[in-house]
Amino acid sequence: MERSKKPGPIPVNTAGAENSGFGFERDRVKLSLPTGESAEILLHGATVISWIVGGQEKLFLSEKAVLDGSKPVRGGIPLVFPVFGKSTEGPTAPLPQHGFARLCKWELLGRTSETDTSIQVDFGLGPENLTVDQRKQWPYDFGLIYSVNLSKSSLETKMLIRNEGSETFVFNVLFHTYLRIPDVNNLTISGLKGTSYKCKVTKSEAVEETEELPVGSEVDRVYANVPSTVQVKSGGDPIFKVDRTNLEDVVVWNPWEGASKMADFGPEDGYKNMICIEAGAVSKWHTLEPQSVWEGSTIINI
Repeated sequence: MERSKKPGPIPVNTAGAENSGFGFERDRVKLSLPTGESAEILLHGATVISWIVGGQEKLFLSEKAVLDGSKPVRGGIPLVFPVFGKSTEGPTAPLPQHGFARLCKWELLGRTSETDTSIQVDFGLGPENLTVDQRKQWPYDFGLIYSVNLSKSSLETKMLIRNEGSETFVFNVLFHTYLRIPDVNNLTISGLKGTSYKCKVTKSEAVEETEELPVGSEVDRVYANVPSTVQVKSGGDPIFKVDRTNLEDVVVWNPWEGASKMADFGPEDGYKNMICIEAGAVSKWHTLEPQSVWEGSTIINI
């Protein structure tokens, strides 16, 4: 297990929202730049549900996605913490699949930076934001700071995790990013060659052999210790570049025709226009000691 170092206190600037590039409504935050780029984030799960560049939506959001806080959002960028998947044993076993971060209402901490070319907003989550049942499932004292930074050609998401208690805990974290693509049949993914992966579809393990990975059927793979940038290409042309800091793993997921079995997935053939490239720390448990901090981020460039 990886052990985190002990940095200084978490810097949090709870700046106000008195700027045209920052809008707050009842259940969401909207960011915009003078050049037209925008992003929209729900307080429910701190889920990014829209990222528009050049007038085009870059994230896939299901037409049937539930946005009222009653269940996780199907699409956008749901947050996975403190467990990836479903544990059958250990301290995270009582938790639901993918943990509670995507289920909770986060606090808006405010706008922490803004220029003509970028704007950042922070959200916070702690024990006080959990239900009684969630606190029983996860009895640790913790603090999460989630940052979303919109720039003219990129979207950066960053998670800071702090152990504020006296007990060590272990965790996984992942940005479950749904990217909108023109046509999955013309899609390839590069940057994974030579990387070991676990395939949840075939229940097997292997090493990626292809330089340009096509997606022609259901795919659900966890690539561990990916060494470099991952690129998503359409017809051979790069459309997304995904870089990571302190997030060693990448999950590639497309449900293919299995999407028809998901009540909140729409349209039924929407899988043709999405691919999940999910940056995370999920192939092993990360250990966070009392009063320690872990931080990881990903930036998607177009």
